[in-house]
Amino acid sequence: MKIALTMPDIPISCLLSSASLHDSQAAIPLATLSAQRVVSLYDLMDSAYDAPEIKAHSRSLGHVPLIDTNPRRNAALKEELQGEARRRAVIRLPSAEDVRYNERSAAERVNARLKDEFGGRYIRVRGHAKVTCHLMFGILALTANQLMRLIT
Repeated sequence: MKIALTMPDIPISCLLSSASLHDSQAAIPLATLSAQRVVSLYDLMDSAYDAPEIKAHSRSLGHVPLIDTNPRRNAALKEELQGEARRRAVIRLPSAEDVRYNERSAAERVNARLKDEFGGRYIRVRGHAKVTCHLMFGILALTANQLMRLIT
């Protein structure tokens, strides 16, 4: 299941996909679905989403894509990124993009909670409709839990 989140760890859209679907293939549909539901300024994604098409789509929605650079097999680019990280560490100056990107941990936290606390780890039903129903009940419970945390 691919999930898009808003700031206080509340799911705003999700897609059920096969395990063989790479995350980057769900990025554009999820971003479009999320843009129809909320107004956001940024799209925070890890280096698996580093593709020109995803960045272009993010910009077309009026968002700023904050996507880690994936050097792939480019050794020079990898060395340049590591050198820049070392220089920033020396002067203790994170970039504005790095500060915003740290919010990405919220997505990982929600994925972990869905698996550990809301029944997403062990699914004992078969079929797209039944699996979707099972996981959506988990998403519903997780959302209610997060909303209760906001008001208490």
